[in-house]
Amino acid sequence: MIGNIAPIHRTEMNSESASGLPTVEGESLPKRLSVLVVDQVEETGQVLRAALGDRVHVYSAGKARQGLEMAREHRPDLIVLDLELASQGKSADAFRSQTPEVDTPVVLLGTARRNEPHDRQEFMAKPYHYGNLVRKIEELLKRAG
Repeated sequence: MIGNIAPIHRTEMNSESASGLPTVEGESLPKRLSVLVVDQVEETGQVLRAALGDRVHVYSAGKARQGLEMAREHRPDLIVLDLELASQGKSADAFRSQTPEVDTPVVLLGTARRNEPHDRQEFMAKPYHYGNLVRKIEELLKRAG
């Protein structure tokens, strides 16, 4: 049956892959984007790592200070921030300032919406479903690319 298999050809894509994520100029493989998850609940990072698969590298931090250090070191394309940790004196703007783009998208997770207006910021109320969070991350990464 090997004779019936059609050869696989790489196709060049200009600005985004079939998944909608940005591609590296001149290559057909998408640029690997990164997300920093700053949440005391370790499960959040694990679920996002599994759900986003090889398309997105997920960094996780359980404390605000650790998250700021990771933002500085890894320069993520998107930040998921638990408002409980943000209330420890580290605002979304503090995290955003550690990334290459001042307008890095941030998804805030919390029980009450806080007034930190920013056009590149989304809020998800707790409890939330991981599926909705994954879709929001994919949407923001696509827009950012």
